Amino acid sequence: MNFWTALVVIAAIWGLVQVMSARHGRRRHRHADRGNDLAAPQPDPGTQRELEELRERVKVLEQITVDGREAKAIADEIERLRDR
Repeated sequence: MNFWTALVVIAAIWGLVQVMSARHGRRRHRHADRGNDLAAPQPDPGTQRELEELRERVKVLEQITVDGREAKAIADEIERLRDR
């Protein structure tokens, strides 16, 4: 194989890679657009209500664990665990 043949082969491979890369990029872009529709669902009132109920339960459990112990130390520990 001489220099010019190798140069043509390298150029052909480079062109093929560019075409495949462009096709893959368009496909990825289409899938990303579809994923955006799924990423922003409409809030469900039942789910929102259940979430609020669970938050209230967590508040009650936090209050129960604080009773009889130093409140500040436990509150700090809870906040530290939330930050993880």
